[in-house]
Amino acid sequence: MNRREAVQRITFLLGGAISAPLMAGINGERLNFGPSLDVSDQQEALLAEVADVIIPTTGTPGAKAAGAEKFIVRVMRDCYPAEEQKKFYDGLAKVDALAKETYSKDFTALDASQKNDIIKKTTVSDKPFFLQMKGLTVTGYFTSEIGATQALDYLPIPGRFEGSWPMPKGQKSWAL
Repeated sequence: MNRREAVQRITFLLGGAISAPLMAGINGERLNFGPSLDVSDQQEALLAEVADVIIPTTGTPGAKAAGAEKFIVRVMRDCYPAEEQKKFYDGLAKVDALAKETYSKDFTALDASQKNDIIKKTTVSDKPFFLQMKGLTVTGYFTSEIGATQALDYLPIPGRFEGSWPMPKGQKSWAL
């Protein structure tokens, strides 16, 4: 085996290990049968606001309207062990603490530009949390009805297969 093959195999193994909880969440499976952290209404509201900064409402509804926070709470509860949940919710608390330190307000009380500023700072100060939050938000959004039908084109009964065709200007990507 040469070095390139070794690196590819290691990458596949690590990618599978990292994405296993997320794929289980998408499939509605449960991997964590141990204790879970209780999520307060304030934490869920904060999750919704952070998710809405990641995928805001534009021409289509944002992550908050799609209920991405409910997906995140369910996946964290059902698919991650308690210590991983604690790390994630500690990262969420850091976002709120940074907002209080910077603007003397809770994150949920900030205006859009202030929220964007706090999230930009979080991408540097707590990159692992941000990447996990972003991945969960994007997955929760695009697997929701709103994300699959309004942000992406959705064809419940596909027609014939056309392997190559010119994509019209302004055409959205297709949901699978």
